[in-house]
Amino acid sequence: MSRVAIIAGAGRLPAAVAAHLDTPMVCAVEGFAPQGIRPDLTFRVERLVPFFRALEEAGVTTVTFAGAVQRPRLDPALFDPDTAQLVPRLLAAMQQGDDATLREVIALFVEFGFAIAGTAEVAPDLVPAEGVFAGALTPALEKDASRAAAIVDALGRADVGQGCVVVQGLCLAVEALPGTDAMLAGVAMLPEALRPDPARGKGLFYKAPKPGQDTRIDLPTIGPATVLAAAKAGLGGIVWQAGGVICLDLPEMVQRAGELGLTLWARPS
Repeated sequence: MSRVAIIAGAGRLPAAVAAHLDTPMVCAVEGFAPQGIRPDLTFRVERLVPFFRALEEAGVTTVTFAGAVQRPRLDPALFDPDTAQLVPRLLAAMQQGDDATLREVIALFVEFGFAIAGTAEVAPDLVPAEGVFAGALTPALEKDASRAAAIVDALGRADVGQGCVVVQGLCLAVEALPGTDAMLAGVAMLPEALRPDPARGKGLFYKAPKPGQDTRIDLPTIGPATVLAAAKAGLGGIVWQAGGVICLDLPEMVQRAGELGLTLWARPS
């Protein structure tokens, strides 16, 4: 049976994915150690070709990506001769944005003979299909969700972010480079004068992949901490695109949402 390697970044997702696989090889990007699991190998982008060869020697035929990784700062002194030949491609992709960088990374793995498997393929339980998992839908929430989906679609086309907060049709925040946690913390600090009357609807946090995004890599991720952050931000729910968002520990998310009175909805696209 072919072996799967997890290209791991920071956070809990690599361990969650590993739990669904039989003896995966966990490979961490240096500086972005995963939580709850010990990497079998740590590598740097400057030595990408030797890393590919190490995967081949270990019998790896398929790779899956899990965890958070920011664009690395490349050190020219660390490049081996083979990887140095890839530098123009990598730099050109990085200058075009995150989506282009991810496409180039996928292309390199494929060129070296590895198949790419998405989280939905190797750990389908982590990517929920359509459904209401906590609370109930209301006309106000559905309307806010439609508005939020349109905003996130526009953000994604500009390669800006994958989430936003909408309350009674008003966009209170959009997700950018600092990420979801920073955005929700900012909403929690907004003065009441800038927020609609919560009696008419508390609004929601919405999350979805970027349009045209390769869903085999870099799917958006939410989890129990997101539920707590949304509650602290005074929101009434979390909505995400069904089949397009990873949920870390959905049972705990549902439990916390029930305790905090939040709606959880995997919305059809």
